[in-house]
Amino acid sequence: MNTNNSAITERYPMVSYEEASPEVKEIYDDTKKTLQLPFVLNWFKCQGDNVTLLKGNWSKLKNTLMEGEVPNVLKQLIIYNVSKKRGCNYCSHAHGVFADSMSSMISEDENFKATENLDSPTMPASFRTAVNVVTKAALNHDQISDADFEELQNAGFSKREIQELMAQADLVNMLNTIADVSGIKIDNELLETTE
Repeated sequence: MNTNNSAITERYPMVSYEEASPEVKEIYDDTKKTLQLPFVLNWFKCQGDNVTLLKGNWSKLKNTLMEGEVPNVLKQLIIYNVSKKRGCNYCSHAHGVFADSMSSMISEDENFKATENLDSPTMPASFRTAVNVVTKAALNHDQISDADFEELQNAGFSKREIQELMAQADLVNMLNTIADVSGIKIDNELLETTE
């Protein structure tokens, strides 16, 4: 059995915008508008031939990641960190790009990259706590204890924000699973954003 990800071809049909049904195009348009991207991510394209799946997964992603009280940059950092630890190259790359594009929300230093400073004193202590606890929840949910919830409360998060943070653990597991089992490649447009 070959476990080399570079040898994997896309296992799901990739449905381009031009090939998509009107209902799928509508969802694609919403992903571009919401994520402020001029293109459709491969993560969505690999679900483009199953509108029911695409609609459900986009709704979950949109409401869990893009809505709520917790800053989006923190959610992106959590997904980046979990994906990196799990070895999901697609999600760690994509969410790393998104998190780094929002680095100015954390530091005014123009050379600051959020993904390179997760453990840095420049990163707010509350963010470091949230990344660590939610990463633990995503990778080892059976090891989460009341002490972890207290740690998040002590870091300044409300009960609603803690629920929202923990929802990222569930979301990243879905994101990583679909990315890895589908065999999708990192979008060329995202590769171009790195130096």
